Amino acid sequence: MSNSLDMKFEIVVIPVSDVDRAKRFYDGLGWRLDADFASDDGGYRVIQFTPPGSGCSVIFGKNVTGAAPGSAKGLYLIVSDIEAARKELRSRGAEISEVFHDASGVYAGADEPYLFGRVRVSGRDPDQRSYRSFASFNDPDGNGWLLQEITGRLPGRVDASATTFTSPTDLASALRRAEMAHGEHEKRTGQRDEEWPTWYAEYMVSEQAGKPLPL
Repeated sequence: MSNSLDMKFEIVVIPVSDVDRAKRFYDGLGWRLDADFASDDGGYRVIQFTPPGSGCSVIFGKNVTGAAPGSAKGLYLIVSDIEAARKELRSRGAEISEVFHDASGVYAGADEPYLFGRVRVSGRDPDQRSYRSFASFNDPDGNGWLLQEITGRLPGRVDASATTFTSPTDLASALRRAEMAHGEHEKRTGQRDEEWPTWYAEYMVSEQAGKPLPL
């Protein structure tokens, strides 16, 4: 059987009412400005921003969508450290919620419809599980963004033969998790592991690929 043709999801269009205000907001978050193009007759304008480390960008502007401003909800930003990400966004002026987790796996309720984890319990997931800790914020038009902490992918979600880190921060977070897990490993064995670099590498690759972690 031949391989499927690659189809890379790279753009999300978000509707805004004030293009320059939206540009200032996303620029203030530290996102990369990729484009700001306008037609000579002023009939349209398109602006593209990319979040740090992201393979997907957002586009907004004049006459780029017929959707109502602020109607984009549940836009996910995946982070490896929810507290650090929240602190960074707050320092850049975003009004962001406290970190929260879902109520016993129930994703239903009236709190901010369309955002995953609508029945909110304050604080990070008590078991520190991947996919279970969140924070949310809106842009000036009300388009809704959700931070989701993912430290290890479920099986099959990534290419098990490829391990990549999109930023120094992402890599540093993975190293810290490996360090904590390796400390528990040495407690179990009762001796120093001279081959800790190999253990770290196996842990980080397995965590990202959703494979069983070394003990």
